[in-house]
Amino acid sequence: MQEKLRAIFTRRSGIIVSCTMGTFVNPTPTVITVFGLFLIPIASEFDWPRSSVSAALFVVAVTSALSYPIIGRLGDRYGVRPVVLIGNVLFAASVALLSLTRDNHLLFYFSYALVGVTGATLGQVLFTKVVAGWFDENRGLFLGIMGGVGNGAGATFMPLYVHMLITNYGWRGAYIGVGAAILVIGFPILYFFLRDPPKSTDAHRIVSSRPIEGLTLAQARQTSTFWFMLSSIALGAGCVTAVFTHVVPMLLDRGMSFDRATNILSVFALVTVVWQIGVGFLLDRFPRPRIIAPFFLVAAIGVLLFEITSSFPVLLLAAGFMGIGLGTEYGVLPFFISRYFGLKAYGAISGMMYATIILVLGITPALMDLAFDFTGSYREAMVVIAVGLVLGAALMARLKPFDTHLTALPKQNPPEYPAG
Repeated sequence: MQEKLRAIFTRRSGIIVSCTMGTFVNPTPTVITVFGLFLIPIASEFDWPRSSVSAALFVVAVTSALSYPIIGRLGDRYGVRPVVLIGNVLFAASVALLSLTRDNHLLFYFSYALVGVTGATLGQVLFTKVVAGWFDENRGLFLGIMGGVGNGAGATFMPLYVHMLITNYGWRGAYIGVGAAILVIGFPILYFFLRDPPKSTDAHRIVSSRPIEGLTLAQARQTSTFWFMLSSIALGAGCVTAVFTHVVPMLLDRGMSFDRATNILSVFALVTVVWQIGVGFLLDRFPRPRIIAPFFLVAAIGVLLFEITSSFPVLLLAAGFMGIGLGTEYGVLPFFISRYFGLKAYGAISGMMYATIILVLGITPALMDLAFDFTGSYREAMVVIAVGLVLGAALMARLKPFDTHLTALPKQNPPEYPAG
């Protein structure tokens, strides 16, 4: 019986399950996605400007950005599994501690700083490293499933869950409930299913006897591809995520009910789920990076529609368009990193890229609320966001074909193993 269980838990399908559920409870669904539901209650209780509340996301971004490169290197050196398991417990505790927030800005930001540091252990860096290491064929699809179903399903479920908690227990009880969900849902599945990818030196487990190819972080940073890719995805994800975190506050300001606003947010998240899987499937079949650029423009159209309409069906359509953009931006990064730069220093490269992107994700929501505090409206910010998405599409269109840099590497001979 024990051997059967071990066979199930080490099967590659278990890798997808564990990484998907790890992404389900990571900071994107459990902190960033639901932040808009906490924004108005906290600002009202303490009589704080909205920008001072949303600055907490900037704190999360800075601390996560500082932590991601370290987390990536720890995953490279010690393995993903121990880092993720310890991180899951600490992250759940840090989110639950937000329930103790008082009328003190410094303590509020310090609490979110803990969320940023501990949450980095459950970020995309380590989970995409595991999936990329286990899967070569259909890698884009599996990365899309992990990120799309994980982030997207989490971003669909968590707003509804938090809405229920706030309605029944207040925003403090909601923080405790989110922390409990992170631990109860995440830890058992990660403990039983998550396994590090096979090492290239293990003759009995590797699929190919070739050594792991790829660029170092220093080599990757010397390429124009690195900077075009990072700039495009950071700009696109930052713009759409800023809107995502403000869907509920913007609609409440227009007089829409909390239930309807939450439903629109859920549609936004659900389309992100589906499209993140779809974009991975698309890249496996049409491995041309420029094919992604038009989806940034679709998101820009969604942003403008969302700003100019009050019609519920059109708002749902706008949410779907923006979900296409967000699913694209979340889905392409791990695939691009593995195809452009290989797996040799995947943790270090992705750590730096995710650190930069998460920093942008923290800045843009705070800038939106700063614009609101000055103008009393999000209109100007939404126009700037639409322009930013167009610029992101232009940068994406400049990317070179995949394998441009890997094929330029000197060829390595496969390692030799003793007979038997």
